[in-house]
Amino acid sequence: MINTSKRRFALLLIAAAALCGGAPAFAADTQVAVAANFTAPAKDIAAAFKAATGDTAVLSFGSSGQFYTQISQGAPFEVFLSADADRPKKAEHDGLAAPGSRFTYAIGRLVLFSKTPGLVDGAGAVLTQGDFDKLAIANPASAPYGAAAVETLKSMGVYDRLAPKIVQGESITQAYQFVETGAAQLGFVAQSQVINEAGGSRWLVPAADYAPIEQQAVLLHTGDNNPAAKAFIAFLKSPAAIAIIKRYGYEVP
Repeated sequence: MINTSKRRFALLLIAAAALCGGAPAFAADTQVAVAANFTAPAKDIAAAFKAATGDTAVLSFGSSGQFYTQISQGAPFEVFLSADADRPKKAEHDGLAAPGSRFTYAIGRLVLFSKTPGLVDGAGAVLTQGDFDKLAIANPASAPYGAAAVETLKSMGVYDRLAPKIVQGESITQAYQFVETGAAQLGFVAQSQVINEAGGSRWLVPAADYAPIEQQAVLLHTGDNNPAAKAFIAFLKSPAAIAIIKRYGYEVP
């Protein structure tokens, strides 16, 4: 009977040691709202963050405008990675974010992209020629890349003429899907979405044609008491995260 009790106690000790050795004792989660254009780099950053800290960044992707509406209505996000600076500033102004936590994590670039080789030239002249049926953009009211696309078309003097051909996605992800599936022959997307895609044709829109896409992050008050949320914000500024951000074609201030 005594030997049996000893064996059971030893097994319990072994199990406890295995549990303690298999994962950090204080690993936690944080809920992160991520602008759709930043999907691929955010996944890589979250993986690096978990490897470095043991904490998990639970990522949700969508348009910045839709996220802000959800956050203002009480959605439980703790960190907000917007595709613009206006909404994080508004989060601070409206008392939804921790003061002093806002910073620019990336500056995005707009690309006109087509799956068809040769359709998009290196100067965007296809937009003046109009040799296509559908042009995909993200919703300019909720997606900063969509607003940049409209600004580019207007700066070229072709917006009114091409307006009947424009199809809008609710996010830059949906705009890219329109092009990827052939629902639109070409579209304005984020450089990060196509930087690793071989084939097709593209035009990197000159930065002077639209207002800078300054993407800012902010710690929301829902994450005030979550060390994992604060750690993720800090990790975004680390050399490891910056290297990932640059690899996807973003500029870093």
